[in-house]
Amino acid sequence: PEDRQYSGSTFQEVRDAVFENPYYQGAWGQPGQNPLPVETATFWSLAHGWLSLSKRFLFLDAARRTLESRADLRWGGPDRQGVLRLIHRNGVCLTGIWNITEDTGYTGYFARGSRGLVIARYSSGLSVQRGEARTLSMVGKLYPGGDRLQKSQPAAFITQEVLGGSFTPSIRDSLLRNAPDIRPLDSGFSLGNFLLTAFTFFRADRRISIRQLYEIAELGKPPGTPTVSPTYMQLSVVGPKVSGDDDTSDFRDEVLTHIYERGTGRRQGRLTFQIQVSDTGSVRGFLNKTLQDASWRTIGSVSFDEAVVSYNGDRVIHFHHPKWRNDQNDPNSEVGPVWLARALNTFSTNWQAWWHLLPRRK
Repeated sequence: PEDRQYSGSTFQEVRDAVFENPYYQGAWGQPGQNPLPVETATFWSLAHGWLSLSKRFLFLDAARRTLESRADLRWGGPDRQGVLRLIHRNGVCLTGIWNITEDTGYTGYFARGSRGLVIARYSSGLSVQRGEARTLSMVGKLYPGGDRLQKSQPAAFITQEVLGGSFTPSIRDSLLRNAPDIRPLDSGFSLGNFLLTAFTFFRADRRISIRQLYEIAELGKPPGTPTVSPTYMQLSVVGPKVSGDDDTSDFRDEVLTHIYERGTGRRQGRLTFQIQVSDTGSVRGFLNKTLQDASWRTIGSVSFDEAVVSYNGDRVIHFHHPKWRNDQNDPNSEVGPVWLARALNTFSTNWQAWWHLLPRRK
């Protein structure tokens, strides 16, 4: 029901939900603690109902829901156990401050002086360990102003290092963009997952390799003011690199190490990303594609001073994806999937409706 009845949330209620039930008792990193749990997505867990005549394709349902629903918390029913993600199952949630310090020419929370509260989730869709293929990603909710109890509809941003697989040794070496590199062959044995994900997103929205930024450019914008949004955004870690030993092989431990002292829970720093934007560039290539000819300029930072790896952070918090616009600055230019995807979706819906009308042998 919350998918249909959403009217906004407060930063505090979402923050409290994700910090409610960490996987570790007491301070993170105490001796004798179990390793952080790892949930693995398989091709068959993604493909459930894909070729079935009688079952719904749940992955496509989920992809459509991320576009249609702005719900911030999805409790999954009266038992409030949340929902197991189909992809990017393992993550760490962070809270902090979004701060734009430079003149930009953009509107909303891309304008100079914009300062808001952020709840983000840093995750991987493949392995979590250094040396193995990972798909590091950060998605976030940006709340206007600094009132933790003010109810609003936060703006969403979606960034990722690569669609496919990457072997960067540290989050310090990862560049997170709203138009990530595309490297299907680096997915290894998860190539089937990559192809099925691309096919499913193709059926749900117009573009599958870029998430536009207009929600941030429209957050807090005076009514009647034309939207001016950057085309590309890139987030990268600034500040000292933490230890590269086995204690930070899991990217979630590496994130926590930036903020907390291992074993005591004492805050020892912040995890800060510089915000860079560009209005030039294009994604080019054949199999492997990358953003080329971008003119990056730094306009501010997003700095995190709290983090947690929790059950609710993996199963309850929800991040929606902005729908594709032909003109990112024009709300009336929003479009759906291409005609081929629409035709396929219509055929699938009609086929299942026809199948369910057939008489069943008792």
